[in-house]
Amino acid sequence: MAVIDRIAEFHPEMTEWRRDFHAHPEIGFEEVRTSGIVAEKLESWGIEVHRGFGKTGIMGVIHGRPGNRKIGLRADMDALPMPEFNDHLPYRSTYENRMHACGHDGHTTMLLGAARYLAETRNFSGTVHLIFQPAEEGLTGAAEMLRDGLFEKFPCDQVYGIHNAWDLPLGTAAIRPGTVLAAVDYFTITVKGRSSHAAQPHRGLDPLPCAVQIYGALQNLVSRRMDPHDTVVLSIGMFHAGTSQIVIPETVTMSGTIRTLKPATRKAMDELFHQTVQGLCAAHGVELILDYKRSYPPTINTAEEASAFEAAARDVVGDDLIKTDLPSLTAGEDFAYYLEKAPGAFMLLGQVTDTHKAVPVHNGHYDFNDELLPIGASCFARLVEQQLSGV
Repeated sequence: MAVIDRIAEFHPEMTEWRRDFHAHPEIGFEEVRTSGIVAEKLESWGIEVHRGFGKTGIMGVIHGRPGNRKIGLRADMDALPMPEFNDHLPYRSTYENRMHACGHDGHTTMLLGAARYLAETRNFSGTVHLIFQPAEEGLTGAAEMLRDGLFEKFPCDQVYGIHNAWDLPLGTAAIRPGTVLAAVDYFTITVKGRSSHAAQPHRGLDPLPCAVQIYGALQNLVSRRMDPHDTVVLSIGMFHAGTSQIVIPETVTMSGTIRTLKPATRKAMDELFHQTVQGLCAAHGVELILDYKRSYPPTINTAEEASAFEAAARDVVGDDLIKTDLPSLTAGEDFAYYLEKAPGAFMLLGQVTDTHKAVPVHNGHYDFNDELLPIGASCFARLVEQQLSGV
């Protein structure tokens, strides 16, 4: 492992920053404390700072030697609205129902480490734009930053991001061209009938039979209506009905998500979903209230930039820890919005060791491995030095 020596020197400080972020998690568009700390640190290192970008986002600008090229480096800052179960950690969340369960505390810290090193050395020709983004977790903070004119005010010839990989060995760099993460859509279905006494269901209009049929029919869309060679995931995570054993409920609500890898598959699922839900509600004579939201597009790495990120990571972690055969994942990332506007690549970095076990993200027992901090920061820094080595 060839972590940059200077970054290794402030690894203990990075660990303190990360654990402080972990203890004080903030959810999307509420990252006031987090973004304030980020801005203060950047300014203390002589980095130009723009606050309040994309609501609670921070933009940092580092100028190197004279040069025309510009690279964007991105980290997400938000936590999740969920409880933490790591009671043994001295830095566990101090906020109720708030937790850094996806490693964004680590991502923010890695980019801060890279920023500090690049500001000290400025061993590159051109400009680095540091994108500290809010609200990645389902709230499309990337899209909000783009609506604020991110690439107009801070143009990027290339843009790069890193996410921890909870199930890969420490330092494993998974990077390749093409689709790496799925498109993400969300839905909430409300089936509205007419409440009645449970002993006299005929006097009401029970929405449950329709809702149960919808649930089953949606599962069949994937197994019976889609090409088995296409990756499609449809999951319903919430199903709510009723308040009493002796009352036919007025409404049933279910919510879930659809993940696809191809635009054509996404379009087909959209059409079949609406056709199925609307048809069943009409057949049962119940009212349908449907909220269907297209969220993240698929995350698609461009070939040249994926190769560049691979080369930088190879210099840091060595040949044995480079993984170029990772299959496309059905997780989603709003980094995809940046890749629709500029060439770039998104890389996964493993964090599993004998003492830091594999715990899935979005789990109350998850914790970011601080040993990954200097590795990620070094990958960002080496990428800049390699890609901006000339004019």
